[in-house]
Amino acid sequence: MMLGDAVLRENLRAYLDSLLEAARFRDYCPNGLQVEGREHVQRIVCGVTASQALIEVAIERQADAMLVHHGWFWKAEDGRVTGFRRQRMARLLAHDINLFAYHLPLDAHPTLGNNAQLALRFGWEIGGRFGEQDIGFVGLPPAPTLAGKLAQQMGQVLGRVPMLIGDPARKVARIAWCSGGAQDYFEAALATGADVFISGEISEQTVHLARETGMAFIAAGHHATERYGVEALGVHLAESFGIDVEFVDIDNPA
Repeated sequence: MMLGDAVLRENLRAYLDSLLEAARFRDYCPNGLQVEGREHVQRIVCGVTASQALIEVAIERQADAMLVHHGWFWKAEDGRVTGFRRQRMARLLAHDINLFAYHLPLDAHPTLGNNAQLALRFGWEIGGRFGEQDIGFVGLPPAPTLAGKLAQQMGQVLGRVPMLIGDPARKVARIAWCSGGAQDYFEAALATGADVFISGEISEQTVHLARETGMAFIAAGHHATERYGVEALGVHLAESFGIDVEFVDIDNPA
């Protein structure tokens, strides 16, 4: 495959940090360049999570960098580089591959982010934000629908069977959503006046809240709702810098 021009690692880092406004977010992990590799970047492999499987793909593709939503060095996790952490890092360092990771900044971006990309795929009109750091989105479906039909549509597009808590016949004229593990945003979503809240995961207490408040809840899959932001960001980088960027979806049912 013919490669385009290379970009300096530091120029790429500065561009991504600025584009995604990384510095303004209080996050659970460092955003930006997490592991330094070679200086010039010609080929990037994108994916949801910096797993061993994605690292092996990046090595196979002779990538200069990985770009992910879920990177490393999370707060409250064991910081020792042993076991699977050592194996992952050893492979990355041995092949001089950069690791870029953007968590909340990639959820929140108004066009390239996970939530904006969900709206694009389902035709939802974005009308505002809610929740801590304005990560959650609120808006309107293309036409009023029913909670059951909305869940069915999401399952068809995302390739997962979502869990619907609430009356399938509930009318939905206003939607609140936040990708990934945002079930704790339920009360903030309720305050927006939405008829349904959509996220990736569900917790035990979320079921009770949905039943007691009457607002439907759709858990559509953490991985499934967070595939599209990093993919869109990769396309943007390819167009902006003329470099080779490939999105690789490592299947994950969660």
